[in-house]
Amino acid sequence: MSYEKMGDGDLDYEPCRYGTSRLLFRGPKKELEGDFVAFLGGTETYGKFIPAPFPQLVEEALGQTCVNLGFVNAGVDVFLSEPALLEIAQRARVTVVQVMGAQNMSNRFYKVHPRRNDRFVGASNMMRMVFREVDFSEFHFTRHMLGTVCARAPDRYGMVRDELRMAWVARMKLLLNTIGGKIVLLWFADHAPDAVGDTAGLGADPLFVDRRMIEDLRPLVEDIVEVVASEAARKKGMQGMRCTAMEKVAAQRMLGPAAHAEASAVLSRALRAVME
Repeated sequence: MSYEKMGDGDLDYEPCRYGTSRLLFRGPKKELEGDFVAFLGGTETYGKFIPAPFPQLVEEALGQTCVNLGFVNAGVDVFLSEPALLEIAQRARVTVVQVMGAQNMSNRFYKVHPRRNDRFVGASNMMRMVFREVDFSEFHFTRHMLGTVCARAPDRYGMVRDELRMAWVARMKLLLNTIGGKIVLLWFADHAPDAVGDTAGLGADPLFVDRRMIEDLRPLVEDIVEVVASEAARKKGMQGMRCTAMEKVAAQRMLGPAAHAEASAVLSRALRAVME
């Protein structure tokens, strides 16, 4: 069963495609004529289980067409491998790029699927040499693989984490330089980037990204918008989310509609200033 079919539940995402891209995005499909704001990002931008995700709320607040190019579990690679999406972003009045985790992209240690970036394709020879005790054939997803490596070889796991951080900065710089024009970088999470450290376990999403990495990108963007869901929004949990019983566990780990409303309010103010 495909992820899209599992995710339909009782919420109609009105899946659509743009240009020659093979990816399915959340609809309704928007006309790409005139001024529009493009949103690139992962699950939060897509709005999984959210009736009105923040790109839709921003459109309502600004009265400006907003094209949601969020893709579930996306890493930086999925956008760099889709020329049609890059062309749309280049034409946008402003492009909002969500800070996505560093785990879902190919690097010197392992390779991910070019479109479904959370899918683990295989370990490199270097990865197999460093972690000889790990059987990489048992993994299908990057998070599962990294969690196992972290648990079995914590002394060497840091090598992979550091590689992902360096690769993320380089890949993000390539993405931002390719898009050009006016770009707003969005941090949307339940914690500030300052709280990301070398803690036990993998840590929280967006995985491995800290403030230093974000600040490295500042010269390439018009603004960096930081949205940390408030305690009140987090306490509302799944209130207003729509999912099937099978999806409840996944939905509980995500930011809900209240947090999306907070993101929309902050982002709308920032976009008004950028578009003046």
